[in-house]
Amino acid sequence: MTQLLFSYGTLQLEKVQLESFGRLLSGTKETLLGFKMEQLKITDQQVLLKSGKAFHPVAIPTNNKKDIINGTLYKISIQELKQADNYEVDDYKRIEATFKSGKKGWVYIKN
Repeated sequence: MTQLLFSYGTLQLEKVQLESFGRLLSGTKETLLGFKMEQLKITDQQVLLKSGKAFHPVAIPTNNKKDIINGTLYKISIQELKQADNYEVDDYKRIEATFKSGKKGWVYIKN
């Protein structure tokens, strides 16, 4: 069963996709409404090796529709969704959201 996963950060990087999923993901541009972005310091060594970045963006809910985050909505498998869960550190949690297009999918936000 296909899942939709929204990425606004390092999951959009080819290196991260190849190391996390073993392939490049296919997706479309999408917008998440009612969220703003902050930066989160990453200390997990495996994540640091994959992304090469000490700070990753993290979505924070604001409930203000004027606050938006642009990113990519990827089509992935249930197994790949579990692999994405393994990539994201405990400072993130996965929720279901409705995007500007009306599509529903998963997004990682601040835990």
